[in-house]
Amino acid sequence: MQVALKPKQTRRVLPTPYLQQTAYWSRLKQKQGRRTAAFDIIVDPADTEGNHSGREGADGDMLVVLRPISQNVTMAYVPFGPELLPDQEMRGPWLEEISEHMRPLLPENCLFVRYDLPWRSPWADEPDRYTENDRWKGPPKARIQEMRMNYDTEHWNLRKAPTDLLPPDTVLVDVSMDRDRILSQMKPKTRYNIRLSERKGVRVRDAGIEGLPAWYDLYRHTARRHKMDLNDMDYFGAALKVSDSDCDSPARIHLLLAEVGDRPVAGIMLAVSGNRATYLYGASSSDPEDRGHMASYALQWEAIRRAQKSGCRDYDMFGVSPAPDPDHPMYGLYRFKTGFGGRMQHRQGCWDYPFDEAKYDVYRATEFAGSPFAGA
Repeated sequence: MQVALKPKQTRRVLPTPYLQQTAYWSRLKQKQGRRTAAFDIIVDPADTEGNHSGREGADGDMLVVLRPISQNVTMAYVPFGPELLPDQEMRGPWLEEISEHMRPLLPENCLFVRYDLPWRSPWADEPDRYTENDRWKGPPKARIQEMRMNYDTEHWNLRKAPTDLLPPDTVLVDVSMDRDRILSQMKPKTRYNIRLSERKGVRVRDAGIEGLPAWYDLYRHTARRHKMDLNDMDYFGAALKVSDSDCDSPARIHLLLAEVGDRPVAGIMLAVSGNRATYLYGASSSDPEDRGHMASYALQWEAIRRAQKSGCRDYDMFGVSPAPDPDHPMYGLYRFKTGFGGRMQHRQGCWDYPFDEAKYDVYRATEFAGSPFAGA
């Protein structure tokens, strides 16, 4: 396999449906104190599937976020990248070669590369990974996954990461259809709740940066209710303030608030990048009376309509349990999000390529004990 990497300006990152691989995302991470880098990927066309960019000899590219993991050590994190997909049986050798080409281009204190792969899990295509009811069992144990990924690699060095930082399992709603057809593919209860929210007087608006305090109040209550880590308001404010007018892969962030009268009862942050819209964050009132307004359904329906107006093909609902398992912590999200129709997508998740295996094993043990990361 022939692969070459060429450093490039992050503002020249190619347009993509993956928000986390855009120039916008690079600037957002820089505002949040991270360093970023970008590389063109140049390969033998026989080794890859999918589209090629055809620009300046590059077949694809990759955004890298440098993240500190201790005072003097960093990791190179590739969120939802690389997008360019090699032949399925060559995924391991492909990542190995990219990693070795990247090694001298990264800071000397970089311990490992973590790829948060957007690729469909190869185990999602295996019939024996499904139950009699056609429910996916998920991938096998990590060591089995590693055997498959490292097949034909030179160093046998790719490791399944202890933590998937971005959700590997999601629901993608096709928004290229007309609205009546989108509604027809939803579950009856979801369609009913969308209409009920209208009858209850729920109205959704794009509140912009001015709506951030109201959004944050809802988010703060939601985080406490679900015992989630709490980001500060500046974290969300940065997403709304990033300027990307002079870059090749911009993104638009919408802060949608659902209101009853003039009172916010729920909100979401919606991103549009390329031909995809992505549901990033959601928040809702803790008042039991507010739940009867079905504002969350009104928000998702408005997000779908905005995705259509923006010319999107897909709406990524961003994170569910891999199957309808009541014991899974994300089962509630599975029930809610699959109600909007769409198709399940099982991504391959996070994979690490250590540069110093002994030190990496020490770090890996601390991550198994409790991941230090939040967000991407």
